[in-house]
Amino acid sequence: MVYEVKRLVSCHCFFLLTAKFYWMLTLMQRTHGQEYAHSIRLDGDIILGGLFPVHAKGDRGVPCGELKKEKGIHRLEAMLYAIDQINKDPDLLANITLGVRILDTCSRDTYALEQSLTFVQALIEKDGSDVKCANGDPPIFTKPDKISGVIGAAASSVSIMVANILRLFKIPQISYASTAPELSDNTRYDFFSRVVPPDSYQAQAMVDIVTALGWNYVSTLASEGNYGESGVEAFTQISREIGGVCIAQSLKIPREPRPGEFEKIIKRLLETPNARAVIMFANEDDIRRILEAAKKANQSGHFLWIGSDSWGSKISPVQHQEEIAEGAVTILPKRTSIDGFDRYFRSRTLANNRRNVWFAEFWEENFGCKLGSHGKRNSNIKKCTGLERIARDSAYEQEGKVQFVIDAVYSMAYALHNMHKDLCPGYIGLCPKMSTIDGKELLTYIRAVNFNGSAGTPVIFNENGDAPGRYDIFQYQITNKSTEYKVIGHWTNQLHLNMYIQTTTLTVSMSLSASVSLGMLYMPKVYIIIFHPEQNVQKRKRSFKAVVTAATMQSKLTQKGNDRPNGEVKTELCESLETNTSSTKTTYVSYSNQAN
Repeated sequence: MVYEVKRLVSCHCFFLLTAKFYWMLTLMQRTHGQEYAHSIRLDGDIILGGLFPVHAKGDRGVPCGELKKEKGIHRLEAMLYAIDQINKDPDLLANITLGVRILDTCSRDTYALEQSLTFVQALIEKDGSDVKCANGDPPIFTKPDKISGVIGAAASSVSIMVANILRLFKIPQISYASTAPELSDNTRYDFFSRVVPPDSYQAQAMVDIVTALGWNYVSTLASEGNYGESGVEAFTQISREIGGVCIAQSLKIPREPRPGEFEKIIKRLLETPNARAVIMFANEDDIRRILEAAKKANQSGHFLWIGSDSWGSKISPVQHQEEIAEGAVTILPKRTSIDGFDRYFRSRTLANNRRNVWFAEFWEENFGCKLGSHGKRNSNIKKCTGLERIARDSAYEQEGKVQFVIDAVYSMAYALHNMHKDLCPGYIGLCPKMSTIDGKELLTYIRAVNFNGSAGTPVIFNENGDAPGRYDIFQYQITNKSTEYKVIGHWTNQLHLNMYIQTTTLTVSMSLSASVSLGMLYMPKVYIIIFHPEQNVQKRKRSFKAVVTAATMQSKLTQKGNDRPNGEVKTELCESLETNTSSTKTTYVSYSNQAN
């Protein structure tokens, strides 16, 4: 389909528009009026688009809310860092400069769709026949940037919305954070790839964790949308195939929650008090508000949270509610902190980072100060001096997806590099064959890349554009009043738990040759170490195997089939599973019914 869209012209003109395309023109004119004020633009021979959640969702109809320092600023700076490194590399895209056009999605799919129209403007045919200038001269159209590929988005719902537009114009897209299984459908999202694994792998890892810990009565909680609902659906399907795990409740957090919604969810979860384990596929904001509601309900120590990669090892969801989050087991694609990015980001100042249009806002938020009379903050806040320094005058920890942003940019760069070698052999700069880059051809080069990423692990894509599944398993622990996400294991097709597991309950029951109960009411924490229970885990239909290892206990703990971990009581839902598991030995940690 050819879209007839009129752009701003350099003379006084009036527009005779067809109603058929009025909606697109309206959106694009609105975008054009805001794009330079609300985007980062760096010139180059090849321009890459970028989509990042610089701001959270706004309330009451406002599209954008508060600044996201980590998920927004850290990640977009990671793209700028990667672009700088590639442009300085004499062996990668030599004599070719990469430029960028970075937009803010405001963590909202509809807003992101509107913004992403910027990426396709250059590919839309312009018809000047209905544009008349007062002096009779032909109209002069402002030339938009030609976007060859897009890095992003973060949220799966945003990536899905944007992918539906980009595929129409054959623009390849590589996400650094979208994990919804739906995006693996190569018939619908054929121009979409990602450097993170889909949630189908993550759901399997979470089932393995639940099985290894011996929990067979759990609830699930999902944010409304593709990420949350698809993740829970995958978890439920896998747990059914394996058997031995009952779902007490499956609750959903509305996309636009009403006041009191999170308190209602906690109340619902408490209706099945024996299902204390809660499997969460929820976005960062929803996780934070769920923990807030649990704290408000005075439920410290009751819930046993299992969080997906949207929780991972993030600080913001647990800030000021550490006791509620204590003991949570979370999962995150295996990553490494990138030292080069740390040095780069710590060196950023107001003077040397003018290219980032949101950096002044970050500066105010990060240092709790205001910039002049036009600062965002009120008059009671101190003025910024400009001499503040990141990591010296403020806390700093690299955001978890920085590595994947860098790998996504390098994936696009290596694909362009290999394409240039084939189409422009021996040519300095872009040859005529790459003056207009064919998106479909570029996609084939993207799917064929194979290089060691920023963490030293291979970056590859399968036929659906998915990355392989490699995860670290964390637990949020409090020791001596200090908090940390401690790595307790990893998952690569099978589960390995090789660290101490901290529990927040006061009673632990273990079944040896006879029932033995260790009442440890005087201790605030109990450390359970389990050695090689893989022989006691129920055989599966799939080839995945849970392996739990430990350093100090050299015995195997077995449980009688009628003992119920996680304080489970008999329900009709689990009757069929009991007949399947009664003859199977499992190793578990069982928790008392009394919450603490």
